[in-house]
Amino acid sequence: QVQLVESGGGLVQPGGSLRLSCVASRIIFRSYTMGWYRQAPGKQRELVAAITSGGSTNYADPVKGRFTISRDNAKNTVYLQMNSLKPEETAVYYCNADLRGVVRQNYWGQGTQVTVSS
Repeated sequence: QVQLVESGGGLVQPGGSLRLSCVASRIIFRSYTMGWYRQAPGKQRELVAAITSGGSTNYADPVKGRFTISRDNAKNTVYLQMNSLKPEETAVYYCNADLRGVVRQNYWGQGTQVTVSS
């Protein structure tokens, strides 16, 4: 069974930093586009950042210049470095793996809570 396991969430003060990690198992990790999404209470889940199998990245406008997504295919791991965090970025952050082939394969992690508060 495919598993995506996030870690690294927690409580951080405004302006602080966190690094999220997501370890994938039972997928050909290097073939997947990996993404980080977030969902705040009462809001829809939204894309934060994504990185393709070739290493191309894209970011949601609010996080550009502050967040960095990266991947280590040898470790089946994707990271999200988050700097200058804001209170409004408090949310559950989810890891996603997406492969668009003949049959689309898409998987989610269980999420990790990030709380930005003083």
